[in-house]
Amino acid sequence: MRRKDFEQFIHDSIQSLPPRAREAMENVMFVVEDKARRKRIGETNIKRNEVLLGLYEGIPKTKRSAGYFGVLPDRITIFQKPLEELSGGNKGKLKKLVGETVLHEVGHHLGLDEREIRALEAKRKKQSYNV
Repeated sequence: MRRKDFEQFIHDSIQSLPPRAREAMENVMFVVEDKARRKRIGETNIKRNEVLLGLYEGIPKTKRSAGYFGVLPDRITIFQKPLEELSGGNKGKLKKLVGETVLHEVGHHLGLDEREIRALEAKRKKQSYNV
């Protein structure tokens, strides 16, 4: 997929976030990379057989104090190639995976830890099955 089209999926995913989450995002930028560099994977506690789809780097909103100013934006990196591979060439599935990855990383930006995000993801999946 062309990078521009992939970036549009990210943009659409940001726009579809719950309004409260979108409004709470502050001083954060999104970046697309083909895949995570080996050094970056080593810094993330990703196990050997796991795949890194996205990465949040920065100071979560809940950890910011009154002295938080003049700071470079937090960075959310979305890794295109692993997401494309997981989608199996299905654009609808790719768009869904990108959306899930964006939501996950925005959760980190807003101050949620991995356990809290996984619980919300499970709750969201359960709700979508019950519709």
